[in-house]
This record gives sequence, C-alpha cells and structure tokens, in this order.
Amino acid sequence: MAACVSRVELSVSCRSLLDKDVGSRSDPLCVLLQDAGGGRWAELDRTERIKNCQDPEFCKKLVVDYYFEKVQKLKFGVYDIDNKTFDLNDDDYLGGIECTLGQVVSSSVFTRPLELKQGKPAGKGTITITAEEIKDTRVVYLEIEARNLDKKDFLGKSDPFLEFYKQTDAGTWQLMHRSEVVIKNNLNPCWRKFSVPLQTFCGGDFNKPIKVQCADHDSDGSHDLIGAVHTTLAQMQPAGPGSPVEFECIHPEKKQKKKSYKNSGIIRIKSCKIETEYSFLDYVMGGCQINFTVGVDFTGSNGDPRSPDSLHYISPDGINEYLVAIWSVGSVVQDYDTDKLFPAFGFGAQVPPNWQVSHEFALNFNPSNPYCQGIQGIVDAYRQVLPQIRLYGPTNFSPIINHVARFAAHSVQQGTAAHYYILLIITDGEITDLDQTRQAIVDASKLPMSIIIVGVGEADFKAMEFLDGDSGVLRSVTGEPAARDIVQFVPFRQFKNAPREALSQVVLAEVPKQLVSYYKWQGWPPLKPPEIKAV
Repeated sequence: MAACVSRVELSVSCRSLLDKDVGSRSDPLCVLLQDAGGGRWAELDRTERIKNCQDPEFCKKLVVDYYFEKVQKLKFGVYDIDNKTFDLNDDDYLGGIECTLGQVVSSSVFTRPLELKQGKPAGKGTITITAEEIKDTRVVYLEIEARNLDKKDFLGKSDPFLEFYKQTDAGTWQLMHRSEVVIKNNLNPCWRKFSVPLQTFCGGDFNKPIKVQCADHDSDGSHDLIGAVHTTLAQMQPAGPGSPVEFECIHPEKKQKKKSYKNSGIIRIKSCKIETEYSFLDYVMGGCQINFTVGVDFTGSNGDPRSPDSLHYISPDGINEYLVAIWSVGSVVQDYDTDKLFPAFGFGAQVPPNWQVSHEFALNFNPSNPYCQGIQGIVDAYRQVLPQIRLYGPTNFSPIINHVARFAAHSVQQGTAAHYYILLIITDGEITDLDQTRQAIVDASKLPMSIIIVGVGEADFKAMEFLDGDSGVLRSVTGEPAARDIVQFVPFRQFKNAPREALSQVVLAEVPKQLVSYYKWQGWPPLKPPEIKAV
C-alpha cells in the first residue's frame, strides 16, 4: 500500500443555501463522502450544524488522507438538520457537489454551484472549499560538539555518541534521535550536522523538556553513560557561529556520590537553525503547475494495428494497453494542470507525407501546436493517427526526453517553483538508443522533470529496469551520475487483472518525492509559501 503523502484539512463555507424551514432559516451541516467503488460512498467526516444560517462558514475542518497517485473522488453534501439522529436520510438535502481531492488541493479556493442532482441547481447555492495540509513543515538543524568528556574505556578513550529524548505528556522520555557517528577514541568529539523534523523533536513546543544523553559506545550494546543535559529547544535556539550555547554534561550518580564533582564534560551547541522543509502539497497549493506530456511507441514490433494480436489493436470495447495507460496516469495528473492542454507525441513510425521515420511527431500532426484538449483529446488523437502512419523503428527514447527537457530547462530560467514536467513514455520493448537515453536522463535529472515508462506487451524489459535506477545510481556512458532518481518503470502485464487505478498508484507514487527533491536541491520555496501557524 502506498504511504499517505499527508493529511489535509478542508475548510467549507456555503452561500445562498435553500431555505427549507418554515418560519426560520435552514440549520445546515456538511458531510464529506469518499468514493468506495461500485457506486458506494463512505462517510469520512462531517462539520458541526449551524443554526438558522443560509451563508454558513463551518468551524470544524474536514480531515482526509491525501494520496497524489490516486484519483480520490469526493462528494460534499449539505443537509438541513432538524432532528438529533445521526442518519441524514431523514434530513432535507440542500445540495452537493462531486469533485476530486486533486482539484481541491490544486486550487487556492475551490467554489462550485450546489446541485440537488446532476444538472439541477440548488437555487443560487454555492459551496467553497479550501485545503490546508496538517503539518508543521519546519526542521531543526543542529551542529554539536563536546569538550573534556570523561574517559570510559580502560585501554583507550571514550567512543561517544548522543541520544536525544523528548518528554511525553505522560512524563516519560521518548527517543527521537540518535547521532549516526560513533567517534572513536575522542574526548573532544564534533558530530556531523543533523536534522530532525520539528514535529518529531518537540511537537512544535519550543519549551518542551529535552534530554540529551552522551554515552560511550560499546560494540556489545552495553553503552556506558557519560552524562546528560536537560534543556529545551528555546534554550538551544540562540546558538550560532561565534556564539555557541554550552551545557554541563552531568552524570547523576557521580553527582550524588562526590561533593567535589563538577561535570563529565561540556556539550556545546555550535548552531541551531529552524528551517522550513516544504512538502509536495506546499508546492502544488503554492501554484506549481504539473505539465504532462505523452510519448507513444509506434515501432513495428507492436504488430499491425489491424491485427487482433497487435498491441495497438483497439478491441471492440474501444481499449488497448496503450489507452489504459494513458487514461490511468493522465486522469490523476490532469487535476494539477490548469489549462488541461497536453502535448502528445509518437515515435518510431514513418509519417506522411514523405514517410520519413520520426522520433517525435505530434499525434495531431501539428508540430507547432501539439497540444491535445484533456486526456480525451490525447485518446482521440491516438485513435485518429493509427491508420495514417506506418509502424517502423528503431525504438529511440532520447529525442522525446530531450524535447520535454528543453521546456523544463526554459522554465528553470525563471528561478521559481512554477512548472514541473512529467513525461509518460509507453513502449513495447527493447530500447535502441540506450547510451543516448542514459545521457538524456542524466541531463534531465538536473531539471524539474520526472519520467514514467510503462512497458506494454510481453517483451524483456531489462533495459527499462536499468534506467529506473532503483538498483543503484544511473550513470551516463561517460560515468556522470544522475543528480536524482527521476525514472519510474512499470511493466503493464503486472496490472492486467488489477483495477485500473492500481497502475497509476504505482507509477505516480514516486512523483511527489521527486518534485520536492528537485526544488529542495535548488533551494526554491513554493511560489506562495504556506503560513506557519503557531502550534
């Protein structure tokens, strides 16, 4: 199961609701339902009821788990509550809407007219939904050293390491960080800089008690305590270059036994910084557009599209593996692109009028405007182009990767997190220009871009798995490593009998991480950074 990217809270307000009560106004409540499949809807949450109000602004937030890689269909229903039962079937329906969570999170304010049923407006009623991620995105960065630690080893000096604990509400100590580096034979160690999410470190409470334990590492696990420091993040925070914050490292038993005991060394906070670490939703809600491009393999190995055993054969029910891949991935991504215009290309075919082999021809045969209107537009262009081209070869990926990379490179010149590019390549098999494709991917890894490859048919996809880079860092022929992992490969055959959404969940699960890793590497915040709320 894919890990939940985050939780989102939805704020709901309505205007001009229908008035169902005689002698007073409606008493509205909003319920949030999620599509559970098979025409069933499951309730996720509901707001409070507001008495006598046609323009309610609900105080209670609706909370939902958010997954980028799924189309999460939601239904908001507004009811006039005139009794104390939980069941809404005996309450008047004031209208509702259906939408996807992707549509809501990619709009700063999402407003729609309420409908009593499809096509029947609920008077002049409207609903407005705004989304906010439930997350403190701040991270604590610490650099720590120690001076004159007690010697614990009989033959050598101590091998010190640090453990950080926060106090829970129950008063117990909970481990939240252990220093990675065990520094051998050193009583004046300087540990590597490390970071801990603020939520993990202290739950956002700067005055929460923190205990830092310094111990001597023993390979048998019987680590000896050197001493401990009791502090808070508020006390550590002033530390910076030239003005460290120092604490005495105290061993409680030694302090009790010896009157002359001073300390077991000094723990020195060299720097303590709190920085914001932005999430995928911060970028999307901040205005980042996700631009989706499709590349379709029209090489001869697919087989004659008129033959039922061809991968391009469109079955009587109107589908094939290429179309399923376009629909399942495109239906998720389209919610994050405001203009819904998607460039779509083919490669490996001879195209009219001169029947030259092309490795990046527009599916609509309009090279100056290769955009299709919505996912349906791509599907229509694909169906129309099939009878007009000759499937040929070879299978070259680098031209279409470089094509999208040129757009991504152009957007980088703005120096803002405004555009991210996803290229979906659907192919039936062995790649011909592997060396050039490796170079193209290494170059693209420095750009705001992700590549998804869906392999259709029964071919051996070893080269695709190599490009995926999951087994190690992908390198170009000259040995240059990819700056980050941007390729996700999935063989369609693994999903033949699975629900259609299963494919999109697997191929898109990596995209949020890839997008965030790019902007973090560049040091670019969202176009409109979120406001940090005091916890």
